[in-house]
Amino acid sequence: MRTSAIILNWLIALLWTWRSTIARRNLPKLPDLLKESITIEPASQPQITVIVPARNEEQAIESTLRSLLAQQDITLEILAVNDRSTDKTGEIMDRVAAEAHAQNKSISVIHIQELPVGWIGKNHAMALAARQATAPWLLFTDGDILFREDCLSHALSYAEREADHLILFPTLILKSAGERMMLSAFQVLSFLSQRPWKVADPKHRESIGIGAFNLIRNDVYRSIGGYEGHRMEVLEDIKLGYQVKRQGFRQRVAFGQDLIRVHWAAGALGIVRNLTKNVFAVFRFRPLMLLAACIMVAVFCLTPFIGLFGPWQMLAASFLAIGSALEMYRYCERHINGVPTGYMLLLPIAACIIVYMLLRSMVVTLAQGGVVWRGTFYPLTELRKNAGPLR
Repeated sequence: MRTSAIILNWLIALLWTWRSTIARRNLPKLPDLLKESITIEPASQPQITVIVPARNEEQAIESTLRSLLAQQDITLEILAVNDRSTDKTGEIMDRVAAEAHAQNKSISVIHIQELPVGWIGKNHAMALAARQATAPWLLFTDGDILFREDCLSHALSYAEREADHLILFPTLILKSAGERMMLSAFQVLSFLSQRPWKVADPKHRESIGIGAFNLIRNDVYRSIGGYEGHRMEVLEDIKLGYQVKRQGFRQRVAFGQDLIRVHWAAGALGIVRNLTKNVFAVFRFRPLMLLAACIMVAVFCLTPFIGLFGPWQMLAASFLAIGSALEMYRYCERHINGVPTGYMLLLPIAACIIVYMLLRSMVVTLAQGGVVWRGTFYPLTELRKNAGPLR
């Protein structure tokens, strides 16, 4: 038993060292839009149609729309979609649109009263707006994103040269220790388990999609079938990225500090609640796959700390693993999220919460027989039937 524990500790230590070294070596290769020169000029016709679906976003939607109206050096068509909101989201959209028209700026508001059968609400809202889009580029975003005034000029200038589909990592607004602990752990673990630097490689299957910023050529969107092709897909942003890469179009992912910002959830428990609806979908609603992921997260994150209380052979492996983790957190602090490296010491707590979140998503979805999202119930039988591959 003792020999097995020592071997496990060293395997985990080597895995931490290997994956963190690869990530730190390759993440700097991703483009930084702030370092790219702007080579476009405003045109008389819209260059981007920005599609902003929102349901019950009265707290954030006005700031999002005003940040889009403030974009510089680019011509936009903004389509704000009020998806059956029961709060003041629609009224706020109408008021901001009226004020924009008075200043010779344009926002068109689409009000949806009913959800057609066989659709998830957000997917339907985006598909409906995309049918009305006139610009050569479409930007799908969320109703709580804040855009810096030069964001879209930087993004379009780069995309015109390099991409058919561009993803921009958002800068997270972190207001509490719980948020910093959880989201820094998520980012570190995602960079260790995925390889965003491989997205640009047409020979590699790695693909990406982020709901905060999906910029895609209009003709490419239509050629892959748009959101009509995955009407009941919970992870619609990831699926869009998968379809783009699968059909051979150029996909790129980029950084850009503060170009877009979002306060994603309030506190650690808010993050758990936000992810309850879609984490099980990552595993295509397969319990065994999710349970395997729980074991992997627990072993990978907890073993180095447990080894600190073992014999010297385990202690040495633990120091190696924790040192690699510290380097990964330090890199993210300096270049990505600004979360102090010391939050790495809370990784065991974050890992336990992540395992709880995974199990909660599965149990709640199975108990409900489906997913409740923004007040609408979607049956598990339909979600499973429409859950195709993501990689």
